[in-house]
Amino acid sequence: MRLPHLLASAALTALLPVSMTYADTPKAGEAAANPDTQVPPAAKRDPFTIEQVGRTRTDPYHWMKDENWQQVMRDPSVLRQDIREYLEAENAYTKAALEDPTGQLRETLLKEMRGRIKEDDSSVPAKDGPYAYYVRYREGGEYPVYARKPASQAFAEEAPETVLFDGDKEAENESYFSIRGLEQSPDHKLLASAVDTQGSEYYTVSVRDIETGAAVGTPIEGTYGSFVWGADSNLLYWVERDEMGRPTAVFQRNLETGEDVEIYRESDPGFFVGVGKTESEDYILIETGGHTSGETWFFPAGAKSPEPKLIAPRKEDEEYDIVHWNDAFYILTNSDGAVDFKVMKAPIDAPGRDNWEEVIPHRPGTLVLGLDPYRDHLVRLERANALPRIVIRERDTGEEHAIEMDEQAYALGLGDGEYNSSVMRYEYASPARPDQVYDYDMATRERTLRKTREVPSGHNPEDYVVERIQAPAWDDEQIPVTVLRRADTPVDGSAPMLLYGYGSYGNTIPASFSTTRLSLVDRGFIYAIAHIRGSQAKGYQWYLDGKLEKKTNTFKDYISAGRYLVENGYSAEGRVIGHGGSAGGLLMGAAANMDPGLFGGIIAAVPFVDVLNTMSDESLPLTPPEWPEWGNPITSGEDYDTILAYSPYDQVAERDYPAMLITGGLSDPRVTYWEPSKWAARLRHEAPNAGPYFLRINMDAGHGGSTGRFEGLKETAIEYAFALAAAGKVETLDLSRSPSQGE
Repeated sequence: MRLPHLLASAALTALLPVSMTYADTPKAGEAAANPDTQVPPAAKRDPFTIEQVGRTRTDPYHWMKDENWQQVMRDPSVLRQDIREYLEAENAYTKAALEDPTGQLRETLLKEMRGRIKEDDSSVPAKDGPYAYYVRYREGGEYPVYARKPASQAFAEEAPETVLFDGDKEAENESYFSIRGLEQSPDHKLLASAVDTQGSEYYTVSVRDIETGAAVGTPIEGTYGSFVWGADSNLLYWVERDEMGRPTAVFQRNLETGEDVEIYRESDPGFFVGVGKTESEDYILIETGGHTSGETWFFPAGAKSPEPKLIAPRKEDEEYDIVHWNDAFYILTNSDGAVDFKVMKAPIDAPGRDNWEEVIPHRPGTLVLGLDPYRDHLVRLERANALPRIVIRERDTGEEHAIEMDEQAYALGLGDGEYNSSVMRYEYASPARPDQVYDYDMATRERTLRKTREVPSGHNPEDYVVERIQAPAWDDEQIPVTVLRRADTPVDGSAPMLLYGYGSYGNTIPASFSTTRLSLVDRGFIYAIAHIRGSQAKGYQWYLDGKLEKKTNTFKDYISAGRYLVENGYSAEGRVIGHGGSAGGLLMGAAANMDPGLFGGIIAAVPFVDVLNTMSDESLPLTPPEWPEWGNPITSGEDYDTILAYSPYDQVAERDYPAMLITGGLSDPRVTYWEPSKWAARLRHEAPNAGPYFLRINMDAGHGGSTGRFEGLKETAIEYAFALAAAGKVETLDLSRSPSQGE
């Protein structure tokens, strides 16, 4: 079992060639950066012609993509000088025009947000054999300490502790530090870790002796960060990241010899590879797939020279996941039209599709999210009516019962439990109610509260109102919206509102608790999450209806939700602050193009806005795997036209855009730094009288921004200071729209 996480607030060949031509090449220093930091930089325009599937487009800011970008991801110091100068000029402008005027406010916000964090917090210990493993923080510490104590004293505060991994010590002298995973060996003598110190998501896997702290063998460089132990603690299985940054192969590391042997290699660039172990610890699983299809290979965890066996071959638009339970493989799949998934089982010695037997049938509208096996019970997490629930099935009788909750909107998660135990662990929270951890005895149906997240500065859930609203979409679908506000905040159109959205890859934003957003809500903001198409909030069909040729449903849903909330007094036109990151940043760009008047401000974090160019560049790590999500404009003119019609970067025009805060990370392999940079430059050129536009590129981080629990708060404070300024609530910087603009 992996060490538990402390509770947080939590990827061809062209039919026609792609021809690219520069008008001229920018020289070092020519990416015009105004030395006056109070004036936004004016980026050099250098027309770059692209001919593709019989179509031609011109990109004036293509020069911002360093030709040596792959090396830049690993070593940002090699970034081309003219690009560096431009990004630094943008950062200087944002500092002078946004950060400095809100300095006192940001300090206040930071103090508030930090004051809501229990600095010496710890997770609930999770038992694994003779030990109980947990995560804790020290007072003032940025990074977690991973530790264990005897299982018999799991809940004794004074029990003797062994520190396995001290995050603060390991992160010393590192400007970026990310822990992808830590896992103890089956004999509990060794610890493996995967760490990234650059933000490029190339992880180094290391093994150490727990008792002595000594390194075991040489570190494994350039991995994806995914690894798992074999049964005998001498073998470690890890995933290689190739020269394109894609996880493509599984290797076996023999800790006694130091030898790495390739076990599996994927040849399809659209399929990423991962490795794991069944909860029973009997089998190693190699999973490979894209967004909508995949396949799984398995072999006994005790095998010395494993020969992976295929469960069922990959099939277009069919997914399946495997758990080992009750001497069989239980398979969660959408095969044969089971849009919201069903549960099948198959014999281990003949697991192919011909031998699948139905256990839980497909129930339209009830999405099965995952299976968690225990020796005598099979737990599943499912979602119906946009709310999750936990269902428990007894092995001997097949009898089922559910654990359901009462609040209008909430979040549920499955925690770490012992396979041979009758006690499962789950986590519960709502936007107003801090996280709680329960141990639930599946045999007796008794539950024990193990932990309630402490908010040191004080928090009363009764001071807040949580609502689940059904907003009518543009086509009469009902869009679930989660709303959080203070009980004394009026619903009369006077409140500003932050409207958060994502809506891609089937990812559903949970109605969870966050201490940081209270800094807005306590200042009179209404905080809303729109559960739009492209997510799976209302089942898998909700996702299918928000991708490929139906992608614009995502954007229209978001705007519909915002307009409905305005019409019903939750805010007013021009007082809505849009917020989204990554593919949610695409949503922000598209919504700003479609309905700029709705917004008083836009926060677009690491925004995926240059969709057409990115989906046309198969050298980028995530492009081939994401063609099933967005379409392939290299081979399909229809896909090209569909993407072009909504791609925010390509659709920038002279519109009355609101103020925008646009962020990025220099070593980000998911949304490369040039996407937000090009977008900001084009916005300034095409709509110079709108905005303003603030671009902030983190020169020391990747997709997730700064690491460390307090350093990350600094970035949140900048976002919230911008939101307050865009709502007209900052005396030193008013970015709000005038009545003629927004009302």
